Amino acid sequence: MKEKKVFYTEAAYLFGIVILAFGAAFMAKADFGVSMVVAPAYVLYRFVSQFLPFFSFGMAEFLVQGLLIASLFIILRKRAKIGYLFSFITAGVYSLVLDLAMFLVGLIPLVGIVWQIVYYIIGLMLCAFGVAFFFRSYVPPAAYELFVKEFSSKLGFRLTRVKTIYDITSCLVAIALSFIFFGLWRFVGANIGTVVCAVVNGTLITLVGKLLDKLFTFKDKFKLRERFE
Repeated sequence: MKEKKVFYTEAAYLFGIVILAFGAAFMAKADFGVSMVVAPAYVLYRFVSQFLPFFSFGMAEFLVQGLLIASLFIILRKRAKIGYLFSFITAGVYSLVLDLAMFLVGLIPLVGIVWQIVYYIIGLMLCAFGVAFFFRSYVPPAAYELFVKEFSSKLGFRLTRVKTIYDITSCLVAIALSFIFFGLWRFVGANIGTVVCAVVNGTLITLVGKLLDKLFTFKDKFKLRERFE
């Protein structure tokens, strides 16, 4: 049997940030509705940016993730630990990369329904790969993945099951915000693509994870795992 290549978990963390950011940017460009994970932040961005043009998607993401991390302390009654605090750093870095991804993807000139479908599929797959990489790293991920990890551990449920429940809940929150900010039955940012993503994302992440585990052996490069636990 051919020996699998080593993929360092620290690199998986960096890959997760970049891939997720570009996945969100491609889905935003497709305009079928972004990933349910970032949909609440995207709806917030679309609303606030009407009045504050400097307010970016990345800023909205950092705000929402910050609130989500803070809620973990309250809901799970956890003491502050380096893992949680580092998630704020992850959220900040991800927000910057997201704004860069939005700019670069926005430069793509190809338009039309066919290209929208292509952008959506690319974004959907990139998001699945990004989360799968995050789940294979000990470095604290963005708030969404951290939230899912902590509740999965707390409740004793499968990670993918909790992820699916969280995704569907996030999708419903985004739709509600769209109605509140833009009027009843106005699906801004949260649309049919968001619903499809909420239904299939958990399965996609599982399949992508199996593929990654088949191709690579994930190992730590640095002895830092215990510091984040």
